[in-house]
Amino acid sequence: METTTLLALLALFTLICVVVFAAISKRKVEQRRHDPNVPKSSLATDSPGKGAVEALDRH
Repeated sequence: METTTLLALLALFTLICVVVFAAISKRKVEQRRHDPNVPKSSLATDSPGKGAVEALDRH
């Protein structure tokens, strides 16, 4: 196998792996975003508790 062919195959394989990983991550984020039982982030403005912004304002 020539070096050029090997490098092209490795680059293509890496690109495919990155795209698959991104698609899986996006699906998990979307599922979590639509789940009403997931607690809100402390950075969210409508979270039930002190957020990071409120904590910074006190100091």
